[in-house]
Amino acid sequence: MKSRNYIAVFFLLVFPVLANAQCAMCRAALESSDGNIKAEAVNDGIVYLMILPYLLVGVVGYAVYKLRKKRKAAAE
Repeated sequence: MKSRNYIAVFFLLVFPVLANAQCAMCRAALESSDGNIKAEAVNDGIVYLMILPYLLVGVVGYAVYKLRKKRKAAAE
């Protein structure tokens, strides 16, 4: 039973469904814009919002690495 779950997760990660999704507000703002400036601003905003989750994951990963390294050194 567990192998089926692993296979399902594998296929979901390897073959993602291509989605062209935007929120209604973003779609309306980008379709009504006459220049390319709004589209660039929306893309910059998305990149800005994605920085925090990556930083948090990096900090937690580094903390776990240091903790495991300290425990390994204390055990030896």
